[in-house]
Amino acid sequence: MHIKEAIQNRRSIFPQTYTDQKIPKEIIEDIVAQTNYAPTHRKTEPWRFKIISNQKRVELGTLLAKWYKDNTPSEKFSERKYNKTAQKPAKCSHVIAICMQRDPKESVPEWEEVAAVAMAVQNMWLMAHSHGVGAYWSSPKSIHSKACQDFLGLKEGESCLGFFYMGYHNVPTIEAQRKPIADKIDWLG
Repeated sequence: MHIKEAIQNRRSIFPQTYTDQKIPKEIIEDIVAQTNYAPTHRKTEPWRFKIISNQKRVELGTLLAKWYKDNTPSEKFSERKYNKTAQKPAKCSHVIAICMQRDPKESVPEWEEVAAVAMAVQNMWLMAHSHGVGAYWSSPKSIHSKACQDFLGLKEGESCLGFFYMGYHNVPTIEAQRKPIADKIDWLG
C-alpha cells in the first residue's frame, strides 16, 4: 500500500463494528514493531505498550465500568454508558494500552515524549490499516486511576495515555471529511 493512500484512507473504526475474527499474533507483533521507528528526540523512545487479549479484555471492561460507576454522580450516571464501557474491550480482538515511560533524566520536555508516543501510535494505526485491521484510540478518565495503573502493571515513571482498540471489521472505506489545508497554512516569507 502506498504511504499516501494509507494516510488518506486510515479511519477510526469503532469496536461495535468489529467481527469475531481474532487478529493473529504475528500481525499484532508486526503492527507494534513499526512503532519503534517513530521520531524520538534524544532517542528516549518513550513508547510502551501493554497488549491485552483473551479474558484480560473482559477484566479491563469490568474495571473501566466500575470506575465510571464509582466516579459518576448518580444524576449523571447512564446505565447504557456503563454497559457500553463494560462491553467495549470484549468486542475487540485486542486492546493495546498506550503507555509512556518518562525519561528519568528528563532530558526533553514531557510534551515531546507525549508527541513521540503519538507518532508511534500513528505508525501503529497506519500498519493496522494496511493489514485490514480497524482501530480506535480512546483516553477515558479512568486511565489515571490507581486501579487501572495496577491492572496494567505500570512501572515507575510510566503512565497510560489511552487504549488502542483493534479488530477486523466490515466497514467500507469512507472519504475523509477535512477542511482544506489552505485554510490551515500561513506562509511567512
